[in-house]
Amino acid sequence: MQVYAARAISWRGYFGAHTWIAVKPAGADRFTVYEVLGYQTRRTGNGVRASARAADGYWYGNRPWLLGDRRGPGVDEVIDRIRAAVASYPYANVYHIWPGPNSNTFTAHVLRAVPELRVTLPANAIGKDYLGSRVIAKTPSGTGGQINLFGLAGLLAGWEEGIEINLIGLTFGVSPKHLALKLPMIGDFGAGGPVMPQALEPPMDSDAD
Repeated sequence: MQVYAARAISWRGYFGAHTWIAVKPAGADRFTVYEVLGYQTRRTGNGVRASARAADGYWYGNRPWLLGDRRGPGVDEVIDRIRAAVASYPYANVYHIWPGPNSNTFTAHVLRAVPELRVTLPANAIGKDYLGSRVIAKTPSGTGGQINLFGLAGLLAGWEEGIEINLIGLTFGVSPKHLALKLPMIGDFGAGGPVMPQALEPPMDSDAD
């Protein structure tokens, strides 16, 4: 299972990133990529797409970067939960670039259901903090908690994410674990090295959202 981000299309790429999740069950010959697309939402009323495109393929000319890579025993069971989370995404028929729900809201929703992945979404993944009518939730990595009002204002703290403040949909913060600053438009800026493949870890608790 891999999670990627890339700068968004055209002018939107100056401000934010698009994220997606790719899975490859044991014995499969290719990845399936799950993501949400704004234009598909407008055309069909359901923005969730599952495709066989390359997991690390460029996003409209923008090179992606790897956010998480988990593999090994137990992968198929977790992929089943990813598929269930994809099917349960509550905003499949709604898309707003700002403050959400959008493609990053979708990725955060799926990640909360599989905290074993321990993935941190970048600060410029606008929409990742959109919780809809909820105010309190786990962080996408499952290692902390957050409060947020419609993606416009909130606070997040987690072992993987560090501390983040969300103001009008923009994220500011610091991650001591990854030695990174979190800045609007720029994303996560720091000394963290490349993401390496890792074995699955047990969830921090059994109450995944």
